[in-house]
Amino acid sequence: MERLQHTITKETKIIKAFSLMDQYRTKVLFIIENNKFYGLISAGDIQRAIIKNTDLNLPVSNILRKEKYIVCKDTDPIEHVKELMFEKRLECMPVVNKNKELIRVYSWDDLFTTIKRKKNTKFRNIPLFVMAGGYGSRLKPITNVLPKPLIPLNEKPFIVDIIDGFGHYGMKDIYISLNYKRELIEFVLNTELSKQYQVTYIHEKTPLGTAGSLSLLKDKFKSTFILTNCDILVDVDFNSIYEYHRNNKNMVTMVASLKNINIPYGTIITKDDGELVELKEKPEIVLKINTGVYILEPVVFDYIQNNKFIHITTVIERMKEDGYKVGVYTVSEGSWIDIGEWPKYLKNLNDK
Repeated sequence: MERLQHTITKETKIIKAFSLMDQYRTKVLFIIENNKFYGLISAGDIQRAIIKNTDLNLPVSNILRKEKYIVCKDTDPIEHVKELMFEKRLECMPVVNKNKELIRVYSWDDLFTTIKRKKNTKFRNIPLFVMAGGYGSRLKPITNVLPKPLIPLNEKPFIVDIIDGFGHYGMKDIYISLNYKRELIEFVLNTELSKQYQVTYIHEKTPLGTAGSLSLLKDKFKSTFILTNCDILVDVDFNSIYEYHRNNKNMVTMVASLKNINIPYGTIITKDDGELVELKEKPEIVLKINTGVYILEPVVFDYIQNNKFIHITTVIERMKEDGYKVGVYTVSEGSWIDIGEWPKYLKNLNDK
């Protein structure tokens, strides 16, 4: 399958490349200079640059890998292409002609339709905790009838999409905190969820915030676990996030999303006496937004009292004050689906 439209130049800004990945629904862009193949850049390359606080307005040439890129020639037999991709476990293979022009790109699925990738088992023993005990007040009036976790986006309850997304990584132990309309949620999930999951429901007598219900699982979670809201979905490679969490010895890793905000006015910066310092016409501001997905270590339970209302952000702030390492792994804006409010739900519904 040809994907030649997924091309940029080495002068393309990093932030623009990240945005194009969302637009093209791809994790890789190919760099063309003077009509010749120059290299490629992946979402992982950009995410590592973000972790290093690289200026995202710099050209992608600043963050390209130094090692030589593997490519095939258009004269190479298809079996050679397949053999090389299989040996290196490459997601894609650029193909160039004698003039080094990129003429096509093979993906793994193009060539290995009958060979499934090795099943991910890294997350088999990592439990998932889904916070689904809220009232969904910002989605009224629909939540007067249907609780937020059961609102559909892909023709099935959104919470099922969330759980199946993590199930793809081998996670099977699922814990769900419930309060509002819990009987209905349990009934639907017992029907909709695959038998591969071991589901435990945690009943909040009263809403306990985004972390209070964790106190009910203090004796269950003895190692790394993942916490997520029930109204968001992050479409990213959790292998990379988990490796970042482990390699940096984080006690908490927050998953953030880039948010590019366009200011439709000229902005002014002045000195204390009002003298003009700088005038910017319609600037863009890039922020990191908390998605509501976290990788956590059991030390978080030291900051949560039994059956006491507390938000996970408060827990994280207190841990940070006490010197615990908190990491942030940033994904692209398009990788984050949020249905927590009507405008966001309708936007994501229309994007489908």
